[in-house]
Amino acid sequence: MSAAPQAAAAPHEHEFSSARKWIIAFSVMLGTVLEVLDSSIVNVSLPHMQGSFSASVDEIAWVVTSYLVAAGVMIPLTGWIAERFGRKRYFIVSISMFVISSALCGVAQSLNQIVLFRLMQGAAGAAMMPLSQAILMETFPPREQAMAMAVWGIGMMVAPIMGPTIGGWITDAWSWRWNFYINVPIGLFAIFMVSRFVDDPAYMRERRKGRIDFLGIACLFITLGLGEIVLDRGERADWFHSPWVVYCTATALISLIVLIYHELHTEDPVIDLSILENMNFTLPVTLVIFLTFTLYGTAILNPVFLQEVLGYTASKAGLIMAPRGFGTMFAMIILGSLARHGIDTRGLVGIGFLLVGFAMWEMAGLNLASDSFRIVWPTVIQGIGTGLVFPGLSAAALGSMEKFKMQRAASLYAVTRNLGAAIGTSYLTTLLIHRQQIRQSYLVEHVSIFTLPHLRMPGAPMSLADQLLAGRHQGMAMLYAMVQRQAMMLSFNDIYRMLALLMVIMVPTFLFLQRDLRNVPADAH
Repeated sequence: MSAAPQAAAAPHEHEFSSARKWIIAFSVMLGTVLEVLDSSIVNVSLPHMQGSFSASVDEIAWVVTSYLVAAGVMIPLTGWIAERFGRKRYFIVSISMFVISSALCGVAQSLNQIVLFRLMQGAAGAAMMPLSQAILMETFPPREQAMAMAVWGIGMMVAPIMGPTIGGWITDAWSWRWNFYINVPIGLFAIFMVSRFVDDPAYMRERRKGRIDFLGIACLFITLGLGEIVLDRGERADWFHSPWVVYCTATALISLIVLIYHELHTEDPVIDLSILENMNFTLPVTLVIFLTFTLYGTAILNPVFLQEVLGYTASKAGLIMAPRGFGTMFAMIILGSLARHGIDTRGLVGIGFLLVGFAMWEMAGLNLASDSFRIVWPTVIQGIGTGLVFPGLSAAALGSMEKFKMQRAASLYAVTRNLGAAIGTSYLTTLLIHRQQIRQSYLVEHVSIFTLPHLRMPGAPMSLADQLLAGRHQGMAMLYAMVQRQAMMLSFNDIYRMLALLMVIMVPTFLFLQRDLRNVPADAH
């Protein structure tokens, strides 16, 4: 038996005191929350940045796109890089580069500059999430891993929800540049904490050799880079009606085929696809894709619904969505406490999916007269459901991995999470436009029977006829605006109803998740 499997088979030893474990958790979460928060905090500042750089709406969107593309490409590389250069060293370098690129974003003087610096920021921040997950899974014993994932998940779920609210306040109080400057002191503190309290395990110090998989890295960059661009920008270009979307999609697919074949036949792959042979890992990863599809898709749809349909301001929309984070926090704390006492939490995953489905169904019943409470309480239920699902899936996926595969498994897990978010955001925004067009066409057909093609009063003075005609045009404009608003409302209902069905289908899957029995008493097995 090789040394690596022997290490994996050995009892999981944890020499950390309770206080040191949570100090390590706090240290790695500092950088991770910073990265997740920064992926959404600048969204509300885009109009202000647009004015500073004299950019169009489509151009300023690259500030967000560039970050997502760089992060998406670098995430699967984190396990491979950490094995060669050390997890702690890589974490510190990532935070350092994130701080530097954040400061550069703050002082950027042109659109090209900030897009470049956002690329650097996304590439630097990509490693923080999978690295922090792997560190927590090895710092805490198996019976406490669900609790650790729950605490970690609180930061990961709450940060993107609170991002727009915090970003809006910072932008109004100071300027959009402070959304980047604020990262500097927090990042420096995170560097100190990681360098002081986090160490690499012994087996990682021994596994840093092997040839560089240049072909795998190149295919990975092409596949994920072009794929992220297509998913993020394809809707604006009318998808496959645009030649560049066709060419980029074809190139990404060809590169993906080459990547899969090469990684399965090379001795030291940059992505270890053999991990997917473990169904105890593959099933939770698949479920995470569907959950993030719904979570991030609704994170985009809900603000649009509140502002475009109900006429809320950006700040009020942010406040309406914030309570979802408290629901997530509550659920994750409860789940972590139960798991720590050896209670089987797999059933809570099914309950979580059911709650998210119920919340989506309630959202599907909203109308143009819905008040704030009618909107808030389903989002809180969604937050509770999400909080019950995410930690359980994370612990189930990573807890099934041998130690020497933990880092690459965490990277692959993060890739699927990012993939679900990208697909959900892209597909649901496209579906919203498509359903709105269908609903609007139906409404126009039925409204038109009440309108007359011409309005002219025989014998009336011309001035009066002109006034009536102008009034008719104004009335028709108001009627058309009402039709558009109602069509968008109905299209949101359709999408929420579809997501409710998707989540209900996911409910029975908890039966196929493997329970972690390592810390359950033998007579309870």
